[in-house]
Amino acid sequence: MTLTPDWPAPVCVRAAFTLRAGGVSRPPYDSLNLGSRVGDDDKAVVENRRRVRDLLRLPHEPAWLTQTHGTNVLDLTEVEAARLSEADAVRFLEADAAVARGSGTVCAIQVADCLPVLFTNREGSVVGAAHAGWRGLCAGVLESTVRKLGVQGARLLAWLGPAIGPDHFEVGDEVRAAFLTADPDSGAAFVANSRGRWQCDLYALARRRLATLGLSEVYGGGWSTYGDRGRFFSYRRDGVCGRMAALIWIEEARA
Repeated sequence: MTLTPDWPAPVCVRAAFTLRAGGVSRPPYDSLNLGSRVGDDDKAVVENRRRVRDLLRLPHEPAWLTQTHGTNVLDLTEVEAARLSEADAVRFLEADAAVARGSGTVCAIQVADCLPVLFTNREGSVVGAAHAGWRGLCAGVLESTVRKLGVQGARLLAWLGPAIGPDHFEVGDEVRAAFLTADPDSGAAFVANSRGRWQCDLYALARRRLATLGLSEVYGGGWSTYGDRGRFFSYRRDGVCGRMAALIWIEEARA
């Protein structure tokens, strides 16, 4: 039902990545779909989210963002302090990354091929999660998230969750050109194929961006959501499908 990140995060920092099995959604959303805007039955999504909340013993309902493939990053501590109405909160939560300070607030990113990136500082006092599809990655969502965390890159750890692998992520010249414009040395993340297009390695591109930000401790990577139908949803493979989630939060200190 979930995958636990293998990284040396502080003991107070909890993180998980949900897999596609263990829920109640019917095909093509079978079965642990956590996305509420993909066409699934709302009651199934509510039940799936409840199961994840109970399994992980989450302190609160995660902050489910309305993701736009952009670079907006929310400080969820500020959102909670604002005490927004439900309607205003939906509009306010339009973002592709979130950070939280202190215990009890759960950052969540939904994916089905895009790259989820989790962050924590070494002290475990701030955490974050970013949705890094190629558009957001190219536009600077990781850079925006690190700025919002307010911690030097050398004091941060990052974990790269399951995303589409380079063997299945085919892109056109315009995608490669966009990355080369921002980083002329990023060409190694693109391999020409026999169709005159490019196989793109999101993991390699993210590692380059994180290294530039000073992060030397970057973990995870190496999965392919497209290539593992049993465990992962994949939008590029299936078109209509569910969404998985990468979650991170700080546990309250135990007496």
